[in-house]
Parts: sequence; C-alpha cells; structure tokens
Amino acid sequence: MNTNHEFMEYWLSIDSIQNKIKKELENMLQAEYRLSLKEFYVLYYLSKAPDKKLRLQQLQEMIGLSQSALSRLVGNMEASSCGALEKHDCTEDRRGTYTRLTDLGEQKLQRSLVSFHEILRSNLSEVDFQGITKQLLQKL
Repeated sequence: MNTNHEFMEYWLSIDSIQNKIKKELENMLQAEYRLSLKEFYVLYYLSKAPDKKLRLQQLQEMIGLSQSALSRLVGNMEASSCGALEKHDCTEDRRGTYTRLTDLGEQKLQRSLVSFHEILRSNLSEVDFQGITKQLLQKL
C-alpha cells in the first residue's frame, strides 16, 4: 500500500476552490434572486427537460436531496409567494407528480445564469485549475 499521500494536498486544493465558489454563488443567488444553490439547480434542470417538467423522483436524483427535503424545496418554489414552479399530477401514474418551470421561473433562471457565469469566470480565471488537476493525476 502506498503511504505517500501527496495527492491529498492537490485534492484539498480543488475542494477548497469548489467550496469558495459555491459559497460565493450561494450568497449571490440569495442576495440578488432569493434562491438557494439547490433551487437554482432545480430551475436549471427543469429548463433542460422536455416540456420543462420532471417527476419529483427524477429531480431528487439530479439534485441529491432526500425525498422530503426536495418536496419541501419544490413546495416552496410552487407557492404563490414564489411562483417559479407549478405542480402537475401524472396522468399515467396517479401516485406521481411533475413539477414544471413557469415563465416566472424561466425569467429568474435566465437572470441568475448571467451572474452565475460571471462568478465562475472570475474565480476560475484566477486559479490554475488545469495545473492542479494535472498534478493530482500525476500523484495518483
């Protein structure tokens, strides 16, 4: 077994960069659009889905939340105070429900994507991410 753990320094560098960017994204999304990062991901995945709708189970797998946590998140986004999503019953399976992106949700997503892109561009241009990844691969 190799006891040389130099690879960990490079991995921790990547993890640190990702955590810093996620925190900045979360702060921006909350301040400017009143969205969490998970809510942003829900809007994004729905925008890419056929008819801009997905079953909650599909979203759960994509977002990585428990069923109850995703149900609460989607419920809040479907509420009249937010209006970014709307609930639809599944005609093929009465136990299933879909959530669909509304026009308001699409507008919120498009505006937040601009800010999201800017934060990624500014943060990743400051880091030699490719070099760190290359070093990590060499140490493995």
